[in-house]
Amino acid sequence: MGRRDFITVQISNENTLVQIHKPELAGDKVLSSAHSRSLLGKGWKGSRKSIPAAYLTGYLAGKKALAQGIKSAVLYSGTRRYTQRMAAALKGIIDAGLQVPADTETFPSEERISGKHLKVANDIEKVKSAIGSEVKSK
Repeated sequence: MGRRDFITVQISNENTLVQIHKPELAGDKVLSSAHSRSLLGKGWKGSRKSIPAAYLTGYLAGKKALAQGIKSAVLYSGTRRYTQRMAAALKGIIDAGLQVPADTETFPSEERISGKHLKVANDIEKVKSAIGSEVKSK
């Protein structure tokens, strides 16, 4: 059994789910969780499984974890491949302020994270500020 909190990223056909767990003998306990459906209430339009959506979902999970006093974690991918969407979610968690060991060379470019390659344009900074104000108010 591990001693450190760990992060899981699940990307389905429609959504992204980012969770931060604490390992326990009886079973892992979820400390913080964020789902990409919550982005819809913050002005998000378009795909909830894209690279920018994964980044913002990771950012939301990271902010929630910080509000609960979690300071560091490691990424656990299990048998899943480390993809660009998983890397974007990890970058979002790190940008939120959590300490996670990661190689910055594996992250998607800022152009991809900001969604300039997508047909549906979203204002990433507007959604990030909505996430920041929501987590602070709780």
